[in-house]
Amino acid sequence: MTARRAWTREFAATCRLAAPLVLTNLTQQAIQSTDVLLLGWRGAPSLAAGALGANLYVAFLIFAVGVVTAVSPMLARELGARRHSVREVRRTVRQGLWVSVSLCLPAWAILWHADVLLMALGQAPDLAREATAFVRAIMWGLLPACFYLVLRGFLAALERPFWSLAVAVIAVVFNAVLNYGLIFGHFGLPALGVVGAGLGSSLTQSFLFLALALVIQFHPRFRRYHLFGRWWHADWPRYAALWRLGGPIAVTLGLEVTVFNAAVFLMGLFGTAPLAAHAIAIQIASTTFMVPLGIAQAATVRVGLALGREDRAAIGRAGWTAIALGTGFMAACGAVMLAVPEVFVAAFLARDAANAEVFRLAVAYLGVAAVFQLVDGAQAVGAGALRGLQDTTVPMFFALIGYWVVGLGTSLWLGFHLRWAGLGIWWGLALGLAVVAVMMLARWSRRDRLSIKTEGGAVMAH
Repeated sequence: MTARRAWTREFAATCRLAAPLVLTNLTQQAIQSTDVLLLGWRGAPSLAAGALGANLYVAFLIFAVGVVTAVSPMLARELGARRHSVREVRRTVRQGLWVSVSLCLPAWAILWHADVLLMALGQAPDLAREATAFVRAIMWGLLPACFYLVLRGFLAALERPFWSLAVAVIAVVFNAVLNYGLIFGHFGLPALGVVGAGLGSSLTQSFLFLALALVIQFHPRFRRYHLFGRWWHADWPRYAALWRLGGPIAVTLGLEVTVFNAAVFLMGLFGTAPLAAHAIAIQIASTTFMVPLGIAQAATVRVGLALGREDRAAIGRAGWTAIALGTGFMAACGAVMLAVPEVFVAAFLARDAANAEVFRLAVAYLGVAAVFQLVDGAQAVGAGALRGLQDTTVPMFFALIGYWVVGLGTSLWLGFHLRWAGLGIWWGLALGLAVVAVMMLARWSRRDRLSIKTEGGAVMAH
């Protein structure tokens, strides 16, 4: 096979795998955007409380997601080495479900007391109480969300992500109808306000898991794995392996997400208008981020499959193809955001006198988001490629330095010392993302010097 043909085939394979993963991410983001949109219709106070509660919940969700994300690269490597492996695949998926339960039990205990955490972080008591009501409704969706992601990782490693997409598309409609009814009291449902948004989201996560579980249980291609048969049997070596690989991923994602959560809490110190504007701008930026995130997930699988085959050239092609796709898309998104930011903000908030300050701030924040689109895509896909190599510990330290030392430190200096307020917070986040992107891509460029430790303890150099 010529080099050009090999690159072309890799491009096509990455696009085939990434496209449904991207669309699935977008549908899941649409579920969150719907909640923000509906709470925005109810008013800025509800939007602010929902944003505050959601960001606390998401901090725990992302940590759990990071750990169970280890299912995907482990399955990809196993399938790359033995394409028709059944027992090893089943072991990994089952222990992914075990890990999910282990994570959710302590998370529920902490989230139930969200008001204590929020007031300790300086939030107004009334806002903290309403946000806590939201958290106590949404937190029950944590376990089904983790279960769904384990099953989604299974389908992605098999390079069959279509069913995840199909279920997620249905869930968008399910969530929109249910949350609209529960927030405003339509369709015979009680008007629960922010609590309705949290309850609807929990029920949507349960729907996602149950629907995908039914597909896997009865589809002829997947049922031969018997994923749910005797799933309660312990497999402690595999359970520990998932934690070893997924723990650093969880910390890496947690460092990224919690620095953005910290930004939300800092915005709350500037008032309701900056907090509401931040919620809108970050929702828009998060939506575009779903595309490089899906490409990063594809990169993890493609690199992992090549790693299982011990094909160094294929590893390089898989990673660089995904990086080019992710950064190219985000560069285009940044250009559009700079050109017409008002169009994006108007989708979430009416442009009238009552919302004038929130609208103005959201447009300003979105201008900064447009600038960091490129580096955000680069760091995401670079991290995904490294996960395919099962290289997760060093990137964890990159995240610590970039997000919390550089990013948060700069945000505090610009926002409070130089009195740039919310814009200072956003520019600090942009710089942190840029630093992480440079370090991730530099490590990927030096991948031939890495040594990958297998589950059995052997070391494989690449």
